[in-house]
Amino acid sequence: MTRLFGRFLAAAFVVLAFALPAAAQTKPDPQNTLYLDTPYGRVVIALRPDLAPQHVERLKTLTREGYYNNVPFHRVIDGFMAQTGDGQYGNGTGGSKYPNLPAEFSNVPFKRGVVGMARASSPNSANSQFFIMFDETPSLNGQYTVVGQVVSGMEFVDNVKKGSGSSGSVSNPDKIVKMQVAADVK
Repeated sequence: MTRLFGRFLAAAFVVLAFALPAAAQTKPDPQNTLYLDTPYGRVVIALRPDLAPQHVERLKTLTREGYYNNVPFHRVIDGFMAQTGDGQYGNGTGGSKYPNLPAEFSNVPFKRGVVGMARASSPNSANSQFFIMFDETPSLNGQYTVVGQVVSGMEFVDNVKKGSGSSGSVSNPDKIVKMQVAADVK
């Protein structure tokens, strides 16, 4: 019985020795994590600088400048996505004081919880606006820049007030209460 228990402990140790480094690797990087506070609760977004370094840097810069605080979710289409990030006008026609970014497309699919950069018809026109996917939409794959993934709080995104019609325009929209880079939160 003791020998069996000893083998069990040895096997458990081996499993833990391999599992712990993997768990440590999945720990969120506070420098590349956003806290997006909605009226319903906090949404945590893991940014993907490995996919879109320029876009991720832009989001972090604007977040640190307070650009996204009190900015509306101006376009929200049930079953598709919630768009925000127009800190200039709040209606989807504005952008930041910085120049537009060149596309950083990847092969990461647009599925529930993926965060992508909004843009005009030009692939190189993303600036400050971004969207969070409610559901999978393959037609966006390779056409828009993926910048991150919601890792918790998707239920709060689901509660954001939906727009009407095919444009998804929202009257009296919900707003981002505050957005912060996790490393900056005391």
